[in-house]
Amino acid sequence: MNFYMPTQVFQEKNAVKKNGAKIASFGKKALIVTGKSSSKKNHSLQDVIDVLNENATEYVIFDEVPQNPSVELIMKASEFGRNEGADFVIGIGGGSPMDSAKAIALMIQNRDTTEEVLYQNLELRAIPVVEIPTTCGTGSEVTPYAILTRHDKNTKQSISHKIYPELACIDPEYLAAAPESVIKNTAVDALGHMVESYFNSKATDFSKMLCQYGISVWAENIPVLLGEEADFEAYDSLMLASCLAGMAITHTGTSIPHGLSYYLTYNKDIPHGKAVGLFLPGYLKVIQKEMPDEVADFLAVLGFDELEQFAFLIKQLLGDYEITKEDIEKMTDEIMATPRKLNAVPFKVTREDVEDMAAYLA
Repeated sequence: MNFYMPTQVFQEKNAVKKNGAKIASFGKKALIVTGKSSSKKNHSLQDVIDVLNENATEYVIFDEVPQNPSVELIMKASEFGRNEGADFVIGIGGGSPMDSAKAIALMIQNRDTTEEVLYQNLELRAIPVVEIPTTCGTGSEVTPYAILTRHDKNTKQSISHKIYPELACIDPEYLAAAPESVIKNTAVDALGHMVESYFNSKATDFSKMLCQYGISVWAENIPVLLGEEADFEAYDSLMLASCLAGMAITHTGTSIPHGLSYYLTYNKDIPHGKAVGLFLPGYLKVIQKEMPDEVADFLAVLGFDELEQFAFLIKQLLGDYEITKEDIEKMTDEIMATPRKLNAVPFKVTREDVEDMAAYLA
């Protein structure tokens, strides 16, 4: 077994303000990577600016990251960062800015390369990355992955390089400013990470430990996700579950639900967390055929006796979405052509199994 988690994590109220000197210690000039509005609304951007100013560290801001950032955007931002002389990157937001920060850090370091190196198996260094998450789903603050939209392949795909953040500062108060839909969708993404990591051919006792505790923490917040008023403790535990889930997939990767989700996100503009969640009940249904006791134990941690109860929760959180037969065919074709996702399942799956996963909530 192997366990490797090099990212230093601080999760606490005012995490950025309390660790400003450490954030500023990674270089002389930061490239702040974020989206257009959310980091301004929740004050995370201003907190980062304040601590950089307090520590006499220069910075520039790239705030053009959309949902599902593309390879082209990474190249634009990295050129901006190089021209400005940035020597470390701070990602602020959900998975899109945080994943972008890693890819941008790679391309700033490797200034004489083209976008092709993002998906080449080369040993390349990156300038340091600091991550400030403001949602409760991706776990990107502790993973080495950077998922980008590839228009050349009409899908989303992780770059070939593992780039671990040096530091993650998690302040649950940032989550309080997020819309209800974002909290639900990103929380379901974290749930997906734990489901896909726990039932994974690369799972170890270490990764399962993270999933088991993470699921128990996540389950405590089901009432909040269904509409009960949230407090600091709820936001804190949702972000903890997300972080634990990120640590888990760092060791196992994700599986078929994430692979299926990329089609819906790219072609139907369905938010990533929702797209993943639509396939979790179907995934567990197929897993249940070979691992009934393990699935029963997993569902019990969530407080359920039957898979149908879990499926009902997913529908409550995400609403209905019609997946057409054509969609199922195309998604299945993509998965069957992706050995890495197929091999992540703890046993051999057939095309019919994948179709069942895709169609369960259709």
